[in-house]
Amino acid sequence: MGINKRVAAIKPNAIRAFDDETSGVEGILKLTLGEPDFTVPEHVKKAAIASIEADESHYAPAAGSVALRKAIHHFMLDRYGLSYDIDSEIIVTLGATEGIYDTFTAFINEGDKVLLPAPNFSMYDPTIELAGGEIVFVDTSDTGFLLTPEQLQAAIDEYGEKLTTVLLNYPANPTGVTYTAEQLSALADVLQGTNITVIADEIYSELTYNAPHTSIAKFLPEQTVILNGVSKSHAMTGYRIGFIVGPKQLVQPAAVLHQFTVTAASNPAMAGAAEALGSAQGKLDSKSMREAYRERRDYLVPALRKLGFEIPQPNGAFYVFAKIPAAYEQDDYAFSVDLAKRGKVAVIPGSVFNVGGEGYIRISYAASLDSLHEAVKRISNFLENY
Repeated sequence: MGINKRVAAIKPNAIRAFDDETSGVEGILKLTLGEPDFTVPEHVKKAAIASIEADESHYAPAAGSVALRKAIHHFMLDRYGLSYDIDSEIIVTLGATEGIYDTFTAFINEGDKVLLPAPNFSMYDPTIELAGGEIVFVDTSDTGFLLTPEQLQAAIDEYGEKLTTVLLNYPANPTGVTYTAEQLSALADVLQGTNITVIADEIYSELTYNAPHTSIAKFLPEQTVILNGVSKSHAMTGYRIGFIVGPKQLVQPAAVLHQFTVTAASNPAMAGAAEALGSAQGKLDSKSMREAYRERRDYLVPALRKLGFEIPQPNGAFYVFAKIPAAYEQDDYAFSVDLAKRGKVAVIPGSVFNVGGEGYIRISYAASLDSLHEAVKRISNFLENY
């Protein structure tokens, strides 16, 4: 049968697969998915309902509704000091997931090298491979889970013009670490003057705890496209609204792919997203969620460290990337299966996130404090009876 060989070679989403595998365990407490546990703010829901009641049922502009693009312009300028033209430099996508597909497919030619700091979100790899790119993993487990200028320069020196794209995800999934403005500036200095495009996946930009988020686009505007959306910042995962912003020459090729894959996002979802990103209340929504996540992090990280887990300090997102204590099974997949079956807590094995993730587990704290207290109790009992 005529099946694309690249598609046939791709395995199902490993995070979802492990979540499905453990979901059948009776009494399981799931800390697996990056799914905010908050409900969508009421004013956002009302905006979506108003769109339905106004019979906004026809095709929207392919780039997204004017109202949402104006809200995205406001959001990027208000939060991060970045300005993008609403007519040529902003594209509304079906979640940041579509943005990943559109940009990688638009930028990568057959045989191009794409640098991925690892451990990394498992959705990037198959998308790069579908586009015909070749992945260059850079293991960051010994550098605080951050790409260093030295590592970046070494890759450029090794691959030369074949290295065309760098993916940076910060705050990061699975580690929760993020870059300071100084660290991003240092990376930009290395990239300045090259033909390398940076895809900055900043979907967790509103969830930083120690300092406001800075984008590498501040230092490298002509070479950077940003992926973002409302899934994490406003608990709107099911609305499927993301966006791509960047210089026209980079955004427009992705816009062509967007038109041919999805045509346009839905009007009610865009109306809700416009309210979330463009209103003062929407800014407060993100702040209140961020403070709740901070409280959870500040409980969970010390509690797990007391149990013997080594954890890089998560300064963003809502994940803990915990190194399994040396006295226990070091195969992270086997450890995670055992923890699910005997400890009744579901996490994600670190090896799912590629090189540097071996021997770790990822725990999502997008769950109530009560659930996290119960999870720590169960993990403690599991380790004591190992």
